[in-house]
Amino acid sequence: MARIYARRRGKSGSKPPLRKKPPEWLQITPEEVEERVVELYKQGYSTSVIGMILRDTYGVPSVRLVTGKKITQILREHDLNPKIPEDLQNLIKKAVRLRKHIEVHKKDFHNKRALQLTESKIRRLVKYYKRKKVLPADWEYKPETAEILLRA
Repeated sequence: MARIYARRRGKSGSKPPLRKKPPEWLQITPEEVEERVVELYKQGYSTSVIGMILRDTYGVPSVRLVTGKKITQILREHDLNPKIPEDLQNLIKKAVRLRKHIEVHKKDFHNKRALQLTESKIRRLVKYYKRKKVLPADWEYKPETAEILLRA
């Protein structure tokens, strides 16, 4: 199957098998991993950065493998749920950067197209998150207020 906006094929390929239990050499307990996740989130790190920190400094190959829960599930249990999901937040940041660029460079048609594609992805993702009840039904993406939305 082809990609949505490019004339290329998709990114399919083999994936390593998912393990059922953590490796024997891992010394950290699931409770310690959960504590670290909450602690790092309170320090201001995003979920993907938390995963990398746990991998690089604590030797945790996968939070899900050790605890049986994803990082967002752990945060939800501790009432630290982010207002906007991380993937949507990253797309909004990208759209804000592109808008600032286009204000300065009005004839940059390639980046105008990139902005259209990015905002299309945002709208699709918002529709998905509303359907899954991650975002409230009245939540709306507005390009004018996107920068304010990221600060809050």
